[in-house]
Amino acid sequence: MLKIVLLTTAALLGGCAGVDVSSYKDERPQLRLEEYFNGTLDAWGMFQQRDGKVVKRFRVVIEARWEEESGILDERFIYSDGTIQQRIWTITRNGADSYTGTAGDVVGVASGRFSGNSLHWRYTLRLPVDSSVYEVQFDDWMYLQEDGVMINRSVMKKFGVRLGEVTLFFRKRS
Repeated sequence: MLKIVLLTTAALLGGCAGVDVSSYKDERPQLRLEEYFNGTLDAWGMFQQRDGKVVKRFRVVIEARWEEESGILDERFIYSDGTIQQRIWTITRNGADSYTGTAGDVVGVASGRFSGNSLHWRYTLRLPVDSSVYEVQFDDWMYLQEDGVMINRSVMKKFGVRLGEVTLFFRKRS
């Protein structure tokens, strides 16, 4: 019975409407993915469990390039435990305010919308943990700041239950 109550509550809470990216339309600096994610970027991040405990820290070097409406983001992660991981995104602009993306460990297609200084990105990721791989959903928000800094906050869920958060800070190299 408790399991049914928990699943029902998670489904109801997961269905609640959140902030629409268009509410950031007047925020500056204006985010243009083709400009920001072009060249080399550095990022630093951490994963926090739902209780707030930091369980993983990492650094990312991103080599990015665009040709017309399509971009490649080659991300190389170096985790605090020495683990190294690579993710290569192919991003495509699909109109005035939207993008889609694919990567080897992303299930299906990621979708995102942008407005003002913000990008809202959603996707399902195959996440290796020990000897298993789990499919988890990411609700990802990026906010461009002055001086080439971007803040990224992602909530990670499975079956609608919040597992934790990923926080990243990007800086574009000069």
